[in-house]
Amino acid sequence: MSTRSTNFVHQWIGDNLDEIGDADETAIAELVMKLLADAKAIGISEVELEEDSGNAHEVLREAITGRQSEMPE
Repeated sequence: MSTRSTNFVHQWIGDNLDEIGDADETAIAELVMKLLADAKAIGISEVELEEDSGNAHEVLREAITGRQSEMPE
């Protein structure tokens, strides 16, 4: 397990989640590509991310859905 990878994903979500308004699958797919590119840029592989955090698409979908349920109507 990589604490570095886990910390990166949590920080990345906090820094980037505001870029989309809903859980649209196209927007999530674009965020996944950005997450993986940003991770690769600092030496974290997709395999390392998935071993530590699970499937990136699912992680982002859950984060977006959780954020939406916390927003006031």
